[in-house]
Amino acid sequence: MRPVYVLGVGMTKFGKYIEKSLKDLSFEAAWNAIHDSGIGLNEIEMAFFANAYAGLITGQESIRGQTVFREIGLMGIPIFNIENACASGSSAFYLAHLAVASGQVEVALALGAEKLFCGDLNKSLHALSTSSDLDIEGRMGMLFAGIYSMRVRNQMEKYGLSKEQLAKVAVKNHDHGALNPYAQYRNRVSIDEVLESRMIADPITLLMTCPMGDGAAAVILGSEGVLSRLNKPAVRIAATVLQTARISKIGDRTIVERTSKEAYDRARISPKKVNVAEVHDAVGPIELLLYGQLGFCKPGESGHWIDEGVTRIGGSLPVNPSGGLSSKGHPAGATGLAQITELVWHLRGEAGERQTKPIPKVALAENGGGNVAGETAAVAVHILVRE
Repeated sequence: MRPVYVLGVGMTKFGKYIEKSLKDLSFEAAWNAIHDSGIGLNEIEMAFFANAYAGLITGQESIRGQTVFREIGLMGIPIFNIENACASGSSAFYLAHLAVASGQVEVALALGAEKLFCGDLNKSLHALSTSSDLDIEGRMGMLFAGIYSMRVRNQMEKYGLSKEQLAKVAVKNHDHGALNPYAQYRNRVSIDEVLESRMIADPITLLMTCPMGDGAAAVILGSEGVLSRLNKPAVRIAATVLQTARISKIGDRTIVERTSKEAYDRARISPKKVNVAEVHDAVGPIELLLYGQLGFCKPGESGHWIDEGVTRIGGSLPVNPSGGLSSKGHPAGATGLAQITELVWHLRGEAGERQTKPIPKVALAENGGGNVAGETAAVAVHILVRE
């Protein structure tokens, strides 16, 4: 496999866009990435379109990507439709990387988009609920908030995490989101406001959860030859790993632990080398669990990390400088690619007010989606390196 580089990134501001279509959002993100890369549209040889719920929201199935890319002006090339719950965007990135790394193409585009606001909240909530095994969790009435609640409560009992520490994650991410012009929510919140907001699934409150949203993000990948011709900052993909859930025994590594270990091995680095990270905080407190599973700290240390500001911008390992899902928003198909976009901006020194300093050399993205057999159905971990 040959080296693969990020040529360009782009996204929309995440939010509620009743007046915009999936095509409108996709067009904006894709052309932002094309302009950022400096390549011509005709140089893109393969494209991957990530979307989780349009079939249920709009009824468009089978050729979602083809309909979107026609509006963008990209036709006559292989186009693949990627549906993998909230990890759809990361899955498209994984496949685009593979296409370039294998030598099949010189340039590939991964585009993710989601439009959940459709004027019918019940339709949107029903679509989101389908990302679990309907024959098992579905019949039990198990919702994602309940699954996250059980995971968080387990950590609270095991490591003595307090509700205030859970709330501090949401406070941190809203502080970061306030600096991000692409974030859906740019308001700061206090610990008391987080704890006093409506209870969703004890101990998770409304301000700890990610909002439903619309948006799109795109990443263009290319070979070293294309990068050198364009004179772009060199951001190399050191590793991209995607795994799915499996039946685990007590004591087995979690899917995040397994996936991240493989990513570190492929990148030939240790977790201690990571300078900035974007992680899948569908509910804020899950961040505390992910710190340990990703190897950033020892199990049980995450509470001290959030107390001491380690993962804030300005700390030794900023996590979710974008605001994370809880502040930036979570249009499912776009989320994984928005994480990559954010990290590329940091590696290039282009993140504006929220820029991590010194400019980082190694960045990690973790993105998950769905639920099967008690585990996240799909998890992706990507490691990017500034050369």
